[in-house]
Amino acid sequence: MEHPLYKQIQNDIRSRIQSGELPSGALVPSEKELAQQYGVSQITSKNALNGLVEEGLLVRYRGRGTFVRELLSSERGHPHQHQPQPSAKKTIAMILPTMKTRIDQQLLDGLERYCSERDYDLLIRITRESPEEEAFAIEHFRERGVDGYIIFPVEQESYNNAILRLTLDRVPLVLVDRFLKEIKTYSVSADNYGGVRTAVSDMLAAGHEHVALLSPEITNTVTDERAKGFEAAFMERGLPIDKTLWCLLDLDTLGKGLGQQEISRFLREKSEVTALFAVNAELARYAFYALRDIWPQAENRPLLAAFDDPDLEGVPYVRQHLDEMCRSAVELLAEQLEGKYDPRREVVPVAWVQTG
Repeated sequence: MEHPLYKQIQNDIRSRIQSGELPSGALVPSEKELAQQYGVSQITSKNALNGLVEEGLLVRYRGRGTFVRELLSSERGHPHQHQPQPSAKKTIAMILPTMKTRIDQQLLDGLERYCSERDYDLLIRITRESPEEEAFAIEHFRERGVDGYIIFPVEQESYNNAILRLTLDRVPLVLVDRFLKEIKTYSVSADNYGGVRTAVSDMLAAGHEHVALLSPEITNTVTDERAKGFEAAFMERGLPIDKTLWCLLDLDTLGKGLGQQEISRFLREKSEVTALFAVNAELARYAFYALRDIWPQAENRPLLAAFDDPDLEGVPYVRQHLDEMCRSAVELLAEQLEGKYDPRREVVPVAWVQTG
């Protein structure tokens, strides 16, 4: 019985990989090229490549193409098992999205210190908020044969397939500040929900019923939990949630440095706002200068509060215990490197810091 056309394409690509014609890391013909070569539609050739990506034979990088997945020596013959060598010194890959903020720097410092205490070698890659660079870094480190990963994922709606594959292959991995909702994995994050709920409850108790929320668009577990904490503070006091007072900035706007301009526009349109809660320090700084421009007299300005210390005088904030997050992340990674596997999420308490 003749195989479907997409199966023929897959079998041919498998044969070319097994023969060495397409070695590890080689660029595979594009959907368009395969469609022309086999006389099929691009939908058929796309389905063929997608199937091989799902099998783990190929990996895709947006804007670069589809490549033969580079397997570690420990994976050959056992593609779904990671077998660290217990006697060797461990090498850990740490992948961070940015180093723009003091929070980023404190996380790097803490993680490096706790890795050093365990005599781990540390390799670091900054992805600059690029999903493509994140995926490339993960595959690059897999080829180098690192023993484990600490990853602070980029800010996007879905997680990289490369992160999902690490989890499914049970490669030692700890996610920092994020977690996977549908798949059990190791992660460490602050109490985003409880921290925002406490802060906003305090603002409401002070008489600020028209509180604006400043947030990036809600695309990941961090922004989702902080938004839910904001809502909970209102619901617990029996107050309506007015989402016209939510200023959600898309990632493209923030990437272009237009955050302060958008917040200024929002505030000029919402004159009823008496307080603002910014879900991160970057937005708090944008809001601080926007408020100062609109209300030159300090006594007339709406109250501003933030998640994380924006290093601005008079701005109360939710403080993360970053050192504890770093310690916990390295301990969870060490557990996996020692051969244990009990994936779970560790939530580290936060503190509401009010200024005088």
